[in-house]
Amino acid sequence: MRHTTSTIPRAAVRGSSLGVMFMALFGTLWAGIGIGGLQGWGSTWLIITAVIVGLLLLSGGISLLVASKQLPQSAVSDTHRRKRVWIWFGIIFTIEGAAIGAASAICTAANHFNLLFPVMAIIVGVHFLPLAPLFRIKAHYVTGTLLTLLAIATLLFVPERAAFGGHPVITWWLVVGFGSALILWGTGLKIWLIGKKWIAASLINKEQ
Repeated sequence: MRHTTSTIPRAAVRGSSLGVMFMALFGTLWAGIGIGGLQGWGSTWLIITAVIVGLLLLSGGISLLVASKQLPQSAVSDTHRRKRVWIWFGIIFTIEGAAIGAASAICTAANHFNLLFPVMAIIVGVHFLPLAPLFRIKAHYVTGTLLTLLAIATLLFVPERAAFGGHPVITWWLVVGFGSALILWGTGLKIWLIGKKWIAASLINKEQ
């Protein structure tokens, strides 16, 4: 994210807060997919843990949103750029949703529903790549690459199903679900730390 610490606009931190909240939500949803792959084995405690992690990250995003009120408004030129950014974000998000919908229909029609979540992870990973230059967040390149490689490696090297202690699990859901959750939560934490750094630097400059 390219901003000098002395001129961090409110909109930049608010954008970061929304990013953290998105990662909290979708990271928790991916954890739910991983839990579904366990087919009821140890689900209760994992659900509680995933929800707690998601809520902690969500609260971090909300704290950034509240703290952003102390920062100056964006310049007019910056405001126009951010409007274009959100328009492009909407386009990318729509394409991602359409691709996931098409993948779901194809996997269901072909009677290979277990293939959906690895394919979905690839789609989600690819969608992060144009978001990196759009939001000027280099971490999105890493996030997108990790999600894509995780899904491809799962399809190539992990069996679709397995049994642990006699309990059957859907291994693809398990690996892709929990792996994607950790990647997205980690990205959310990274964005939150950047937002906190911006706010701290801005407040110090304000006092000087």
